[in-house]
Amino acid sequence: MSIVLLNIVNLIEGTIVKRPSAKCKSPYVADILDENGEEVIGHTASLGCCGLADAGANVLMNPNQNGKKQQTSICSHKVQLAIFKERGEEIIIGIHPKLAEELVESCIKNNVLQKLNHIKSWKRETAIYVEGKVDSRFDFTGIDKDGIPFILEVKNVPLADYEDISAKEKKKLPQDVYDNRPIHSKVAYFPDGYRKKSDDPVSPRALKHIKELTLIKKESKTRCIMCYVIQRTDVNRFQPSVIDPEYRSAFKHAVDAGVEVITLVIQWTKDGQAHFVRDDLPITPFD
Repeated sequence: MSIVLLNIVNLIEGTIVKRPSAKCKSPYVADILDENGEEVIGHTASLGCCGLADAGANVLMNPNQNGKKQQTSICSHKVQLAIFKERGEEIIIGIHPKLAEELVESCIKNNVLQKLNHIKSWKRETAIYVEGKVDSRFDFTGIDKDGIPFILEVKNVPLADYEDISAKEKKKLPQDVYDNRPIHSKVAYFPDGYRKKSDDPVSPRALKHIKELTLIKKESKTRCIMCYVIQRTDVNRFQPSVIDPEYRSAFKHAVDAGVEVITLVIQWTKDGQAHFVRDDLPITPFD
């Protein structure tokens, strides 16, 4: 039986009607029709998550428990998961970015990560500053079982497709081009999202993190680890996305420098349970 890493309670199903909400123009807020036919306002931390949390998308959400009094927060609910349907099969995808960090923390506690088990100590959210070189807050730091310090940075990976290609290239393909591909043969990719120019990095913060980890690895004995949390199961490989050549190049340089990579696959159920699947999804070779 697989290990349950997280359990999100009080989930209800809904369909996103509009994002941004008609009542609040923040792109992080959506109008959602819940399973009882009532319209609620939900927080979508991942913006539209490239369609997984845009108008028409089916999502799973729970009452907002952000510590604020309900009457002072416009959002009554928080969107956590997306319900993706393809050829009669339903796949639950974790889309809230903070879930990735919580999942990794649970993996550490349960000693399920092959590259980082039985560690001596660890803590979350550590700021590291080296003048002119490093100035970031990393998700986890600690001491491994052999007494070696480590830095672990987590990235959420909710997106996957049969091929990692640009939207422009995808439009040129016949609509039925992937109909004979097995549903669970997709490539999970990171990063993806909105950018003003096609040659801009998708996520300057993610690019900064991986470059700084590469530098730390080159100049110290600290273990530097990137963990990509793939919150869906219709995948058989991972790769840095082709739409961001700069990040793709930084990923290769990081691996060549000795930065370790964990590709963590999580299976979500409709009732909010997250199960550990594997932490070694193959990475597509590239130059």
